[in-house]
Amino acid sequence: MSLSRRLSYVVMVAALALVGWLHMATLLITTLFCYFALRQFSLRGSKPLALVLFFAMSGLVGFGLLFFVQQASVAFPRLAETTIPVILEYAEKHRVELPFTDLPSLKVLAMDEVKTRFAAIPTYARAAAFQLVYLVIGVVIAVSLFLNAKLGLESDPNVGRNSIYALTMRELSVRTRTFYRSFTRVMGAQILISAINTLMTGAFLVVAGFPYAWVLTILTFLCGLLPIVGNLISNTVITCIAFAKSPQMALIALSFLVIVHKLEYFLNSKIIGNRIRNPMWMTLIALLVGEKLMGIPGMILAPIVLYYVKVEASRDGAEAIASDSPTDDPSSA
Repeated sequence: MSLSRRLSYVVMVAALALVGWLHMATLLITTLFCYFALRQFSLRGSKPLALVLFFAMSGLVGFGLLFFVQQASVAFPRLAETTIPVILEYAEKHRVELPFTDLPSLKVLAMDEVKTRFAAIPTYARAAAFQLVYLVIGVVIAVSLFLNAKLGLESDPNVGRNSIYALTMRELSVRTRTFYRSFTRVMGAQILISAINTLMTGAFLVVAGFPYAWVLTILTFLCGLLPIVGNLISNTVITCIAFAKSPQMALIALSFLVIVHKLEYFLNSKIIGNRIRNPMWMTLIALLVGEKLMGIPGMILAPIVLYYVKVEASRDGAEAIASDSPTDDPSSA
């Protein structure tokens, strides 16, 4: 193995380690996904058209989120008005002590909780601001790569074609193209998993006759982006609303949601594992480790990194660089 190839592996490992250590998974995922979307929108190789479609779709998604927030602000107060009295009646009948007695007292309890955690707001705001900055930077990087992904080695008179820097950069472009191919291969499976989870929950809500089923379905999807806490929030909300129908329905809803949440890991490991041809147990461990380190973004990156490592480690030791056809454009893969 040449020195330049060794150096490219070192740089790649260091970059992935920094992503995990500095919690920059959002930045990496945003860059990969936006670049992937731009390439899909590039009809007949028209980059201007791809940019127009990309930003138009981004605007539609943003508008959809705003519309959801507006509808949720109407739906949840109405759901609370019908759910809380039923819960209070059941608690009083079975002598269960609750920290609130009606909707106004619940609001007071919520405000007290907000005041208790007020000191942590700067920390949450800072973290949210960083994530927003990562999103913006990721979009900028993706657009820049889409418009011009050349390394610029040939146009730099100070860089010799066979210098260690030039050779290492060419090898590094091979590494990044391989990583991007890993992302595109796994992305289809991840989208399938997300669709299955959303459809299962949405179908249950519709069949069970839940009010505002579509709002609760979107809430489940959005809460699922938060590690652990998100699932607890969505499951609690749906179970409480089911309780307004009957305690039996609440038990059925809770059981269904817990089963779906637990099956999520096995669906990920089975579907994604088959696509990347890794053992189920290996993919499952990668998903668990990814969620432990970086939450939902870690779960998204885990199978990608696992497949990338497998591809790189499976290369023949005598394989030439030319076998990967490195070019100045990493998007050629």
